[in-house]
Amino acid sequence: MDFTFENELAGKLALVTGGSKGTGKAIADRLLKAGATVIATARNKPEDVATGIHFIAADLSTLEGAQKVVTQVLDQFGRLDILVNNMGGSETPGGGFAVLSDQDWESSIHTNLLAPVRLDRGFLPGMIHRGEGVIIHIASIQAKLPLYDSTLPYAASKAALVNYSKNLSNEVSPKGVRVLTVSPGWIMTAASTRMMERIAQSSGGTVEQATHGVMEALGGIPFGRPARPQEVAELVGFLVSPRAAYLTGTEYVIDGGTIPTI
Repeated sequence: MDFTFENELAGKLALVTGGSKGTGKAIADRLLKAGATVIATARNKPEDVATGIHFIAADLSTLEGAQKVVTQVLDQFGRLDILVNNMGGSETPGGGFAVLSDQDWESSIHTNLLAPVRLDRGFLPGMIHRGEGVIIHIASIQAKLPLYDSTLPYAASKAALVNYSKNLSNEVSPKGVRVLTVSPGWIMTAASTRMMERIAQSSGGTVEQATHGVMEALGGIPFGRPARPQEVAELVGFLVSPRAAYLTGTEYVIDGGTIPTI
């Protein structure tokens, strides 16, 4: 087969976690356009699921939620070829170490680290048996550039995810399964846009001023703006495609130059 953008994932079954909005939705849409059969998961089913995307409602921060997804996918489809562990986030309070409880830490670890670990564990045996598969872990530049005063548990759990992803690749790449990490910087999702609007309203400034202030807090974004969800999705689309067949065990940073070191 001559691969094109429209068919390079034809016959492949892909699962995207956190796939109901933002970057996850953009990734799911991108894989669908490339010909994959796409399953998306999130806690709640949105009203605007794209035609052709199968949806499973599950709370992946729990063991039961992860097991539900693994069971439903394998029962209905029999296998999984591509797993994009996109779900993640931080709901912990800002203020540094002193304000964080054990529950805050455990919540971040379950969401950002254990959720992908459990799904990997559920789907990897089938991939190894067939001698092929791709796993993408969506981490964050905060693994290397933590904002200790606002997202300390999130940054620590994403750093653990990057380390785990590399080690997993070392184990399963010889068995035919590629494992990669994508670490975005700030992404201007709809949620980020709403946050900029709230900051602008509370400060009496403009959305542009609020955006610039956040970029300054990150130490600056040389490219001059946050990423768009579709830009991250395009990178993931390439990495899971046959064109990236030799790539494994690597972290790809997409941050517009935010991280100031080599």
